[in-house]
Amino acid sequence: MSATFGSHEDLIRVLIVDDEPGLVETLSVAVSEAGWRPYVAVDGESALRTARGCAPHVVILDGMLPGLDGVQVLRRLRYENPHLPVLMLTARDALEHRIDGLSAGADDYVTKPFSLEEVVLRLRGLLRRAGVEVAKTDKSVLTVGDLVLVEKTRKAHRDGMPIELTAKEFDLLWLLMSHPRQVLSKAQILDLVWSSSFDASGNLVEAYISNLRRKIDKGRPPMIRTLRRMGYTIRPAGEDR
Repeated sequence: MSATFGSHEDLIRVLIVDDEPGLVETLSVAVSEAGWRPYVAVDGESALRTARGCAPHVVILDGMLPGLDGVQVLRRLRYENPHLPVLMLTARDALEHRIDGLSAGADDYVTKPFSLEEVVLRLRGLLRRAGVEVAKTDKSVLTVGDLVLVEKTRKAHRDGMPIELTAKEFDLLWLLMSHPRQVLSKAQILDLVWSSSFDASGNLVEAYISNLRRKIDKGRPPMIRTLRRMGYTIRPAGEDR
């Protein structure tokens, strides 16, 4: 029998195990954007503790970890939960790790660098094969305060007034509104909206944020916030925290 998850309390739990902070942040955002709940561990021992605490439905596991390596962690996870789906991350030239991981019971693997879309698709496949169904919810319309974004028409309106957006402005606003009150770093935005970090030291993100502010916040209580050295977030107007 398959289980269906849809409510906030029943979100699918994804354990992400990797010692690269930037990659962990990016994967966490992708997992959240898929409608799931991420849990994070940075080494093998903490991965085992976190798995026992959160009982994940699926695991993203780096093959090369400090202390216990990915294969050792996989074997222990398998011992405690033989049917837990595991997606392993391996370096492009780490053939030995891929073979060891698959021999130890990994269900699938992707090589670095990889696309977030590929990771999410592979996770969905693992969840389906494990008998976990994701309830389909209507995410075609996002609302934060008096701001509404409609995917079908790729238009926005605030307090009933239409707002014309370019394609990338829409994508950036969709990302922000998909994570209200959550601070997204410049690197995360570049990766998720432009699928690149080519402008990490430039002002591309700042320019698009400025355009969105001009269209959304001008003459109204502001919604888009900048947190110095951290990133950007969107909140309902008048909400300080």
